[in-house]
Amino acid sequence: MDFAVRFTNTVSVISRWFPGVDSLEAAGAAQEELHARANQALRDHFGRRVFVRAVVEVSNFCRENCHYCGMRRDNRGLARRREDPEVLAELLIRNRPLSITDVNIQAGEDPVAVRGVVLPLVRILRRETNLGISVCLGTLSQELSSELQEAGASTYIVKFELADAARYEALEGPGTLEERVTYIRWLADQGWNVSSGFIAGLPGEGIPSMLQNLKLAGALPLIGCSVSPFVSGAETPLGHAPQASIDLTLNCMAALRLMRPDWVVPAVSALNLSAPQGGYLRGLLAGANLCTINITPEAMREDYVIYKRDRFIMTEERVLEAIDSAGMEPSMTSLASHFAARRCAATLQEAAPAGRG
Repeated sequence: MDFAVRFTNTVSVISRWFPGVDSLEAAGAAQEELHARANQALRDHFGRRVFVRAVVEVSNFCRENCHYCGMRRDNRGLARRREDPEVLAELLIRNRPLSITDVNIQAGEDPVAVRGVVLPLVRILRRETNLGISVCLGTLSQELSSELQEAGASTYIVKFELADAARYEALEGPGTLEERVTYIRWLADQGWNVSSGFIAGLPGEGIPSMLQNLKLAGALPLIGCSVSPFVSGAETPLGHAPQASIDLTLNCMAALRLMRPDWVVPAVSALNLSAPQGGYLRGLLAGANLCTINITPEAMREDYVIYKRDRFIMTEERVLEAIDSAGMEPSMTSLASHFAARRCAATLQEAAPAGRG
């Protein structure tokens, strides 16, 4: 179904459920029903399975200067460092959490780390493990992106952050919004599984902005999308701005699930910064189906400041407890295998003679 039709159908259906109430502002009983329907859409498509991956943050150098991120290049208060790929490989090969099926390798926008840390690490992991490998490294050159794919990474996470091009420029988002979207489309054309994401509740943004974000997400060739609540960081230009509403964030997640039941929608750790009492669990109940265990070495973790220094670290124990409390269970299938099987099924369907099931 065309994305515009999916988006319109989602908005119109929600309007019928809650006459006179904007779905993204739903509260109380209306919100409970919205989240319940999103959760049912998830279970209809994925059952009770939740994907569980690890994230390892490998460099906090960044050439970008985003106003909403504590790792921006103008933040002189960070001890910048790049991890040793051999140390990370040992961690992931010998000491990884038993529940994970995939690993996400994440860094600031740092091409030096991609060549010196990420590429060697991906090659070792591809040789020594059966982990699905995703990367979240910003906008790279086509050459470097292709090298990562050839080395064995199959999923690329690149967030568009917000869909308003003028606001994107004002907040010094990476490059331009057009460049970011073009890169997403190029990655998908090259055979990457591409996931994206946006920030809910940035200062000056309201419901129309959130709908614009949802519409752009639906227009892109994605396999998943995240919603991160805006969390003000002290070492950023937005340090005094109010945090995003957890309800707005969760409602956007529910809308994503209703718009695309087949997507992978992460529960992000910042949900517990916005709502320390159960924000992460509420994300799972609102339609999320991916959890991430942070296994970044402590020295890097202290200065890997996406939101603020006071991070909420999702350990294996916390992740498994949230999954169990949501009435769900960890998937035994990796994200990489899931996407590969889906591609194979789509190829077979396209090749089937007309008239055959």
